[in-house]
Amino acid sequence: MNKLLSFVICAVLFAGSCAAAPAASSIPPASSIAPTPTVLESTSSGTTSGTSTAATPSFTVPLASDDPNQIEWNVTTTEDVQPIRGSLGATIIGPQNIPIDQQNPDILAPPTTDAGSIPNIKWPFSLSHNRLQTGGWARQENVDVLPIATSMAGVDMRLEAGAIRELHWHSTAEWAYVIKGTTQITSVDQNGRNFVANVGPGDLWYFPPGIPHSLQATNDTADGSEFLLIFPDGNFNEDDTFLLTDWMAHLPKEVIARNFQDSISDWDDIPGQQLYIFPGTPPANADPVPDPQGQVPEPFAFNFSQVQPVQYSGGTAKIADSTTFKVSTQVAVAEITVEPGAMRELHWHPTQDEWGFYLEGAGRMTVFASSGNAQTYNFEPGDISFVPATFGHYVENIGNTTLRFLEIFNTDQFQDVSLAQWLALTPPALVKAHLQISDDTIAHFNKTKQVVVGPAQ
Repeated sequence: MNKLLSFVICAVLFAGSCAAAPAASSIPPASSIAPTPTVLESTSSGTTSGTSTAATPSFTVPLASDDPNQIEWNVTTTEDVQPIRGSLGATIIGPQNIPIDQQNPDILAPPTTDAGSIPNIKWPFSLSHNRLQTGGWARQENVDVLPIATSMAGVDMRLEAGAIRELHWHSTAEWAYVIKGTTQITSVDQNGRNFVANVGPGDLWYFPPGIPHSLQATNDTADGSEFLLIFPDGNFNEDDTFLLTDWMAHLPKEVIARNFQDSISDWDDIPGQQLYIFPGTPPANADPVPDPQGQVPEPFAFNFSQVQPVQYSGGTAKIADSTTFKVSTQVAVAEITVEPGAMRELHWHPTQDEWGFYLEGAGRMTVFASSGNAQTYNFEPGDISFVPATFGHYVENIGNTTLRFLEIFNTDQFQDVSLAQWLALTPPALVKAHLQISDDTIAHFNKTKQVVVGPAQ
C-alpha cells in the first residue's frame, strides 16, 4: 500500500514538472519550432474541433488577446459616457464636454490594443475658422490646426447660386471634389489656351501651380455648390492666394492703363480691395471665349462621378489619378464605400501620406505607427483624417448606413499594400513561423487585393 501511494505521489510531481514553462535559456527560437498537428477544441470564440497543422505556439511572448475591443458607445447613445473599459479607468468627476466625448469613444475609452503615443490625426472642419463673405464662405485645414499633415491642406468652400470665387492663382496645384451642386470653372494656361467646364457632384477639377482660374456656382440647384479643395502642401493658407482684385488695388492706375493701352478713366470703378467671394449672375452656358491659341490639350475637369466603381465583398472603390485624369500629376484619389459590418482592409501606402475626408456614415480607424504605437479614432461626415506614409491602418463601418469617404494623396498614381495579399504571396512556412496559424487558414488568404472586405461568412 505504501509503495502504491509513493508511486502515485511521484507520478503527480513528475507530471507537474513537465507542465511547467521551460526556463528561458531552454526555449528555442520561434523559427526553429517544428509545426505539429494540434487538436482544436470547441470554444466560445467559435473554433471547432478537428485536426489542424498550426505551428506550436512560441513561448517567447504571450498570445494575443481575444478581446474584440469594440466601441463602448456611439453618437446616438443616451447613457453616461465615461473613460471606463471593463475593469480599467474611472468616472470623470470634474467638468466634461459630453458631445465631444460621444463623438470620440475610442479616445475617451481606448481599446486595450492601443498603446504608446501618436500625434493627433483627426480634425473636424466644424472646428475650423470660417471666413464668411457675401455669397458664400470658406474654412480650411492646414498644419496650423493639424500639425502632422505636412504634405496636404484642405479647404471646404460654399458658393451660393451665381456667386464667384474670384479670378486667382496659387503657388501650389489646386485639386477639387464637388460635394453638392454644380460649379463652373474657367482657366487660361501659360500658352494662352483657355478652358471652361461645368463640374457636377462627385466630379473633379485640377489646376497646375500658377495657372489662373475662377470658380462660380451655377443655378442648376437653388443652393449653388459646395466643394472640397486640396493643395499638395500642408503649409498652404487660403488667405495667401494671388487674387486679381487684390493685385489691381495695389497698382497705380496709370500703370494699369499703360498695360492695357487705354485711359486711366476706364479704370475708375475697380475695387479698392480684394473681393475673394462675391455675388454674381449665374453663367448662361459653358462656352469658352473664342481663342486663336485653342483649348488646353488636357481638360482641367474629370467626370469622376461617371467612373464605374469596382465591387468588393464589403463595398466599392474607384480611383482617379494621372493614368485617367492626365492633368492631375500631383493629386490622386480613391473614393471608398463600406457597408455596415464591413471594413476597408488592413493596408498601408508605401510612399505617400493619406489625407482622408468623410462624406457619409460612421467610421473607426486604428493607426499603427510601429514600435508598439497604435491609436484608434472615430470619424463622422465632415471629419478629416491624416495617415502618414507606411503607417498601417484600416477603416471599419460602425454605423447602420453606408460609410463613404475619400482617400487623397500627394502623388501622380495611387498605391497601397494589402496585408492579406502580402501574407498570401509569402512562403507559407514563413507565415506559420510568425503567426502560429494553420495551413488551412493560410490557404484562405486572398492573393488579390480585396480593398473592402465584408463580414466573415
